[in-house]
Amino acid sequence: MSFKIQISDSKSIFERPTKNLADLENIVNEVFEDVKKNGDKALHKYTDKFDKVKISDFRVSIDEIEEAEKLVSEKLKSSIQLAKSNIEKFHNSQKIKKTIIETTKGVKCWQESRGIEKVGIYIPGGTAPLLSTVLMLAVPAKIADCKEIILCTPPNKNGKINPAILYTANLVGITQIFKVGGIQAIAALTFGTESISNVYKIFGPGNQYVTIAKQIAQNKGVAIDMPAGPSEVLVVADETSNPKFVASDLLSQAEHGTDSQVVCIVNNENIYAEIELEIIQQLEQLPRKDIAFETLKNSSFVCIKDKKETIKIVNEYAPEHLILATKDNDFYIENIVNAGSVFIGNYTPESAGDYASGTNHTLPTDGFAKAYSGVNLNSFIKKITFQKISKKGLQNIGYAIEIMAEAEQLMAHKNAVTVRLNSLKQ
Repeated sequence: MSFKIQISDSKSIFERPTKNLADLENIVNEVFEDVKKNGDKALHKYTDKFDKVKISDFRVSIDEIEEAEKLVSEKLKSSIQLAKSNIEKFHNSQKIKKTIIETTKGVKCWQESRGIEKVGIYIPGGTAPLLSTVLMLAVPAKIADCKEIILCTPPNKNGKINPAILYTANLVGITQIFKVGGIQAIAALTFGTESISNVYKIFGPGNQYVTIAKQIAQNKGVAIDMPAGPSEVLVVADETSNPKFVASDLLSQAEHGTDSQVVCIVNNENIYAEIELEIIQQLEQLPRKDIAFETLKNSSFVCIKDKKETIKIVNEYAPEHLILATKDNDFYIENIVNAGSVFIGNYTPESAGDYASGTNHTLPTDGFAKAYSGVNLNSFIKKITFQKISKKGLQNIGYAIEIMAEAEQLMAHKNAVTVRLNSLKQ
């Protein structure tokens, strides 16, 4: 297994993996209509078809959760608990205290947060059971005080859920766990079935089918966390970076899937050569080297000497993960405006954010970091504004309301103020 990553033109960075979604949309729409019409019957049909297993009861039982806890090693339990603690600390810090503002004498306005009542969390199964994503989504959902949290994840061919996923969900306090995956899970969360309640917002990553399903769910009136595509990383490195570290970060993204994107910007070709050598050596040691190898074929290495040009390209690309391994990290920190999450210095691997540093790893991809934030506490709450106006307060602003309403020719709006002001005169 050998290859050479070519130094590319900077334009190559923006050539993200393309997807032909037209054919997939027909399949997703068909499943959605079936689930809407036939409920659990359709879930059984598609679980049998796509997951190759027959499920008698979609809901995970308490016995299954208890059995799973016994199968998870103490080392893994301890690691999950550490990650949970850090994620809780970070997301708790995002709470905003209620502040009453008197905008004019007698006019008080404030804002209060309310957890979204019903949320759905989708956790992919497949070759990489994402137990970490359970923490990233369930922890802030609990902090936000969402009243109903439903988790869906596909069963394996034995009709089981990965024990670590069940242990983590139970640890966080999720008890509504369902053995349903793929398009049918998103459809169930959208419409509701006999077994699964519909929700108001759906979170979580997935393959192309799940991504399209979430977009269709949004068209059906259910909110989603963000548009999300294949995972991606952009590393900015110079002579002060550690080539071994940089290579490991690039490979950590490359092993996600063959449609992931790996980009590295260096300021001279000698650094590039050292990183490339490390990638080749480390690649051979990876269990998922075949996946990483295919991803690296579509990777981009770019040599740019001017740091101002570099930050311009980084902001235009808007990476999901941005790793800064340079002597000028402060310059990049000050000037970055488009990125999902930033990792600073030689000892801050992207894996830290994926698992245990405390920040959330559910991030915008495909350039959506230009307009979207990653999942955070605010993703699980709604902010409701309140106002309370005294008699004096209405007298202070009433005339302005009357004049503006009349200018818009909305006389009933004006009258709602006028009748009150007249009553005060009397």
